[in-house]
Amino acid sequence: MLGHFGFSYIGCLFLLMLMIPNLLWTSRKPQGYTGDNENNILLLFERSGEIVTSCCACIFADFNIQPWTAWSWWLVAAFVLMVLYEYWWYRYFQSERMLKDFYRSLWIIPLGGATLPVLAFFCLGIYGRVGIMILGVLILSIGHIGIHYQHRKELDHVKN
Repeated sequence: MLGHFGFSYIGCLFLLMLMIPNLLWTSRKPQGYTGDNENNILLLFERSGEIVTSCCACIFADFNIQPWTAWSWWLVAAFVLMVLYEYWWYRYFQSERMLKDFYRSLWIIPLGGATLPVLAFFCLGIYGRVGIMILGVLILSIGHIGIHYQHRKELDHVKN
C-alpha cells in the first residue's frame, strides 16, 4: 500500500483536469463570492490534503495504466468522475455564475464541484493501491467538502 515511486502521467492528467477549470474560475467567480468566513480547521485539512494528494498523484507510477484486471474498473470510475467534474464546470460556466450555481449538485451528487474530484482521486488511490494517497484524499475531503457545505448552508440560510 506504499506505492512505487515514478512519474504518473495519469495523475498529472487528473491534476490538469482539476486545475484548468479552477484557473478559469479565478476570473469567473460567482457574483457575491468572497471566500470569507472559512473555518480555519477545515482550511488546514483542505490545504494539507491538497498537498498530499497532488504530490502522490505525480510521484507514484502505480496510477498509470496497467494490464487490464477487475481492479482496472477503479481507474475507469476515477476517470468517469473526472469527466463528470468537467461537465459540472461546463454547467457552471454556462450559468449566470451566481452563488447557487457554484454550490449546486450534479444530479444526485451533492456539491458536485467539491465532491466529484475528491471521489475521483479516492478511486485513483484505490486503483493504484497507494495508501498515503487515500489518506490524503480523506483529509482533503473533510476540508474541501466541509468548506463547500458550510458556504452552501450559509447561502440557504440567507435565502430563508
